[in-house]
Amino acid sequence: MFELKHLSEAAIPRALEKAERYRLLNEPWEAESICLDVLATDPENQQALVMLILALTDAFSDSPGVDKTRPTEILARLRDPYARNYYAGLIHERWAHALAAKAVPGHMSQSWLREAMREYERAAAASPEGNEDAILRWNACVRFLQREEKAESRPADVKMTTEAHHGDEMPLR
Repeated sequence: MFELKHLSEAAIPRALEKAERYRLLNEPWEAESICLDVLATDPENQQALVMLILALTDAFSDSPGVDKTRPTEILARLRDPYARNYYAGLIHERWAHALAAKAVPGHMSQSWLREAMREYERAAAASPEGNEDAILRWNACVRFLQREEKAESRPADVKMTTEAHHGDEMPLR
């Protein structure tokens, strides 16, 4: 079997830039691999830990076998209480979006969103001055819940409209 090669300390900043690029290219598996290489050299690298959480959560909607526990376990390694709460919220929020995309019953994704919102509230209370990212995420959760609520009420309206028009999808003869 092959043995992994190790990065030098000097290569870490460039490697993290590449991991960010792979995330932006929607290649979370590549970003994850780079983060693991960085953490093999510097196990407490906070930037690599955050990037790893982001890469793992980027993959939530891509693969049915993705597990929420991996990014959650990384949270304990984050030193900053704000970061722990903020990224806990992000994990819950992204998990909720993945569930919603997979047509899991709405109450399940909504409960994960509510948990995300609790984490964002904790993060907002501990956020550095001028950093209101947790508020932005909290608001995004509220808007998602509002859209879901509207979508859940739409089927009855759509059905009535369709019945009244005798099935718009079929042309009359």
